[in-house]
Amino acid sequence: QVQLVESGGGLVQAGGSLRLSCAASGRTFNINDMGWFRQAPGKEREFVAAISRSGGSTTYEDSVKGRFTISKDNAKNTVYLQLNSLKPEDTAVYYCAANRFGGLKNAREAYNYWGQGTQVTVSS
Repeated sequence: QVQLVESGGGLVQAGGSLRLSCAASGRTFNINDMGWFRQAPGKEREFVAAISRSGGSTTYEDSVKGRFTISKDNAKNTVYLQLNSLKPEDTAVYYCAANRFGGLKNAREAYNYWGQGTQVTVSS
């Protein structure tokens, strides 16, 4: 099995920044892509960003392009999400996810492992 543990969420003012981390443990050799999703109250969980196993390829949801950056440290089995220029509409629980088969998918169904989530709240 694979365990994913997120950290780094919190309360920030609009225009501010946060850095989320997701540490993977267990059978990490099973992991291919890693990604971030978010879920706001009353809304569906939506894709935010994903990064390939090597870290050489990334993909982003349109509304976060230019503001969020996904990166990873393979030696630490950790993926990061740098959130800049935050907006109140970015408020959500952010979930780390990992998949076994790659392809930089943005569908929830493509991911096999999930973290417990970390709250990000952006005040106006």
